[in-house]
Amino acid sequence: MSVTLYVPCDSAALAAGADEVVDALNKAAAARGVAIDIQRNSSRGMFWLEPLVEVLTVQGRMAYGPVSPEDVPSLFDAGFLNGGAHALSQGVTEQIPYLAKQQRLTFARMGITRPLSLDDYAAHGGWVGLQKAASLDGAAVVQEVLESGLRGRGGAAFPAGIKWRTVLGTAADQKYVVCNADEGDSGTFSDRMTMEGDPYMLIEGMAIAGLAVGATSGYLYIRSEYPHAIATMNTAIALAESAGYLGDNVLGSGKAFRLQVRKAAGAYVCGEETAMLESIEGKRGVVRAKPPLPAIEGLFGQPTVINNVITLASVPIIMAKGAAFYKDFGMGRSTGTLPFQITGNVLQGGLVERAFGLTLRELLFDFGGGSRSGRPIKAVQVGGPLGAYVPESQWDVPLDYEAYAAMGAVVGHGGIVVHDESANMAKLARYAMEFCALESCGKCTPCRIGSTRGMETIDRIGTAANKEQQVHLLRDLCDTMLHGSLCAMGGMTPYPVLSALNHYPADFGLPAKADAVH
Repeated sequence: MSVTLYVPCDSAALAAGADEVVDALNKAAAARGVAIDIQRNSSRGMFWLEPLVEVLTVQGRMAYGPVSPEDVPSLFDAGFLNGGAHALSQGVTEQIPYLAKQQRLTFARMGITRPLSLDDYAAHGGWVGLQKAASLDGAAVVQEVLESGLRGRGGAAFPAGIKWRTVLGTAADQKYVVCNADEGDSGTFSDRMTMEGDPYMLIEGMAIAGLAVGATSGYLYIRSEYPHAIATMNTAIALAESAGYLGDNVLGSGKAFRLQVRKAAGAYVCGEETAMLESIEGKRGVVRAKPPLPAIEGLFGQPTVINNVITLASVPIIMAKGAAFYKDFGMGRSTGTLPFQITGNVLQGGLVERAFGLTLRELLFDFGGGSRSGRPIKAVQVGGPLGAYVPESQWDVPLDYEAYAAMGAVVGHGGIVVHDESANMAKLARYAMEFCALESCGKCTPCRIGSTRGMETIDRIGTAANKEQQVHLLRDLCDTMLHGSLCAMGGMTPYPVLSALNHYPADFGLPAKADAVH
């Protein structure tokens, strides 16, 4: 009788050598006359342990990692097929503290199921939400999403139900659902993990949205740098359609919903919803002025639901277990959970799904284990390349949309990038302006010109005798970008710049008193 092993097929695991480990396991088993069955599952999100090998034993799945091909002979010698002790042994997978302390709702199947197995998905709660949605009218589905308090997980945190209600109430012969999977923020990978590891969850969420608002067509806009996600989603869509979860008669409801993938254009600004619509339509990715809102005049001028991956992936469990169940997680207006992604100079980088309300300090130390370098952590950028740098004095503020907005920061997509004491915050602030200059679509002056002038001003702060005058100029420039830009590209670039200036003045050659100037 063969022993079942699990090795992730997630691209992060592949980059760490998962395929080579699989080859080594097969060769070692054959040489020893041992029968093994290797299943390629999704990743648990503990990336510092990749490649992670799990063995199905009577005690449950036993985890070993990070495993290299050179480790394989010693694993067999240690009897790992029976859960034997080894230097790489992590114990029962579910009991690893990093996992045990999480609250996985959206990522409940991650690391357990095979990504493209319809049977695995159904056996772990899949399609229940879609079946319920197919039995209700659109208004009832929209109301459930509204009552859950689900807000957009892409960064803006706009209530998803309000978008859906607007599209539902707008008369049109054709409506669309568009998923923004152009995950371009630094330190983010939850969208990629979802598409590569649990694609049917996203398909189910989009199909529910389609049935709810009367949209018969959906587009999944995936960043070009995600070839594995693109391939997995295309295959999953075809399998879901053949099984009746997509197509002209979704689950026998008499309602149609078809889905197709669009490969993104490779520009960061196409993560902005209206620039993304332009790109899907085959045009250059340039931001549109609002109004009209995309919910009224969106893709091809028709009413369009636009949400990001985690927003739509949260919908199936809301429909399956009810709005009250989902709303029981979180705090205030930030309901449910968010998959936080810990990266940068951190010992245990990976994905942590927890309800809103935990603190950055908990993420950095209880999960992340502190800095990888062993040096004190100096700054943490939360919310992507346009997010603020959060100093230690603010690490105990609950991670909540309103609490972070109140201190001039954003939770955003949940990306967290850690910097130790060796980081130069003036250089990081300059990089924010440079990034904006490179990625701006160029449509509005504050973003197009302001970012270039910002780089020049930061350079002058470092060399000029009249530093205070240059700091005043930089703050005025940031104010113009913040309030005058067409979209978040220029409007949020001041967040990292001002937070670096406010909290780390010494890195700009400024006296500490500047810390109090906002």
